[in-house]
Amino acid sequence: MIEHNLVPKHEVLSLEDAQRILEKYNCTKEQLPKIFSDDPAIKEMESQIGDVIRIHRKNDYVGNSYYYRVVI
Repeated sequence: MIEHNLVPKHEVLSLEDAQRILEKYNCTKEQLPKIFSDDPAIKEMESQIGDVIRIHRKNDYVGNSYYYRVVI
């Protein structure tokens, strides 16, 4: 995992968690923003094309926020 204060934490969601997120936001994987499989943060995670990634970002005003991407 890339350890740098400017790189937020990335995690691969399980199939069940990904399905819950898609249902919560009423969308499909194709509608999620994309992230390339050769992105440095993704390369080390051994993720597969089609995996849903949760990105944890910290904000001083809001606290933690989560962003979702699908690996292409």
